[in-house]
Amino acid sequence: MLTFEQKLNNYADIIVQIGANIQRGQSLMLNASIESPELARLVVKKAYEAGAYQVKVVWMDDVVSRIRYELAPEQSFLEVPTWSAGEKLEMAEKGAAAVTISSADPDLLKGVPQERIRTADRVLRQANEKYRQLSQAFKFSWSLATVPSAAWAAKVFPNLPEDKQVPALWDAIFKMVRADQPDPLAAWEAHIQQLRSKAKYLTEKQYKLLHYTAPGTDLTIELPADHVWLGGSKANGQGVWFVPNLPTEEVYSAPLRTGVNGTVSSTKPLSYNGNIIDRFSFTFENGRVVRAAAEQGEEALQGLLDTDEGAKYLGEVALVPHRSPISESNILFYKTLFDENASCHLAVGSAYASCVKGGADLSQEQLLERGLNRSMAHTDFMVGSAELNIYGVANDGTREPILLNGNWAF
Repeated sequence: MLTFEQKLNNYADIIVQIGANIQRGQSLMLNASIESPELARLVVKKAYEAGAYQVKVVWMDDVVSRIRYELAPEQSFLEVPTWSAGEKLEMAEKGAAAVTISSADPDLLKGVPQERIRTADRVLRQANEKYRQLSQAFKFSWSLATVPSAAWAAKVFPNLPEDKQVPALWDAIFKMVRADQPDPLAAWEAHIQQLRSKAKYLTEKQYKLLHYTAPGTDLTIELPADHVWLGGSKANGQGVWFVPNLPTEEVYSAPLRTGVNGTVSSTKPLSYNGNIIDRFSFTFENGRVVRAAAEQGEEALQGLLDTDEGAKYLGEVALVPHRSPISESNILFYKTLFDENASCHLAVGSAYASCVKGGADLSQEQLLERGLNRSMAHTDFMVGSAELNIYGVANDGTREPILLNGNWAF
C-alpha cells in the first residue's frame, strides 16, 4: 500500500504528465486552492523538471471569496476584470497550459443574494469570453483537478468523525484519479485508450438521434451532421494531447441545437455557483428549455438559464456507464467534476467546437450554422442511473441500444 506522500507525488505526476502534458519550453498557468499548498508546489516542481519555461501561480481562497460576496460594494461586482482576463488570454494565445486545482465548498455562497452571484458570474464570463472560446476549441492544453477542504469533506462524509473526513476525501480522490496505483501513468494510458475506442465506435455510427428513457425522462436528442465523439485525451492547437478532466470516464459529443425534444430529470444534485440545485427537470421544445423546475435551488437554476439565450439550449451530451469507478464508489461528491463522471450527463450552454468535423477552425457564427450551440454558459447536470436506457437511431430509423440499464450495450 502506498503512503500518502507517494500518492500525492503520483497525483502531481498525473496532473503534469497526463492532465497538462507539459512540453519543454511551455509555460503553465496554475490556479491552486490554498487548501493544499503541498500539491501545488509539487506540480510547480514537476512542471519545471519537465522543461516548463515559466509557472505562474494564482492562489484561490474560499473564505476570501465568501467575505467579498458578503461585504464588497455592489458596484465592485460590475467592474470587468480586464487585467486578469487579458493576462490569461495572452498566455493561452502563446501556448501556455492551464491547470486548476480547486476545492470549492458546495454550499459556499448559500444565503448570498442570487442577483449578486448572477452579476459577478455574468461579468466574469463576459471578460473571459475569448479565453473560453479558445479552451472549448482545445486550442491550448487545460486540465481540472481537486483537493479536499474541511467544508467539502464534511458535506461528502457527514457521518464520519470530523478528524476522519478530510483523509477520507483524500483517499477517494486518489482512487478516482488512479494515484493509488503503483504505475499511475500506465493506468491512465490504458484508460485513455478504452475511452478512445468507445468514441471511435460512436463517431463511425453517425446516429441521427439519441433516445433517452428513464423514470421522469423521455428525451430525443438529434446530432449534427459529421458530429464527432470525444473521450479521454484531446489534441491542442499544436497537436499535443492532454486530458482536460481528472478524473474522466466520459465520451461526449454535441447535440443539434434545435433538435432536443422531451423531458429529462436530474439524478444527482448540482453544485452551481456555491449553491445546491436538486431534484430538477427540464422540458425542451425544438432545442429550447420551455419549462424548468427544481425542488431545491430553483432560483439558482433559473439564474443559470438566464445567463444568455444560449443557456436555454443543450451544448453537450455525455455517456458514462453506471458501472464505473466513481459510480461504484457510491459516493456523492457534490462536485460536478466527479459526479458527472459517475453518471451520463448533459450540459446547458456552449458546445465544444471539436464535436463536429473541422470545428476547431470555425468561427462562432460558422459553428452555429453547423448546429452547435453558443453561450457564455456551460454547466453539466447528471441524468444517468441504473434505470437509464439510451438508443441510437440511424437515418433509416433503425434503433440500436447504446446503454441498457445504465451500462454499455456494445
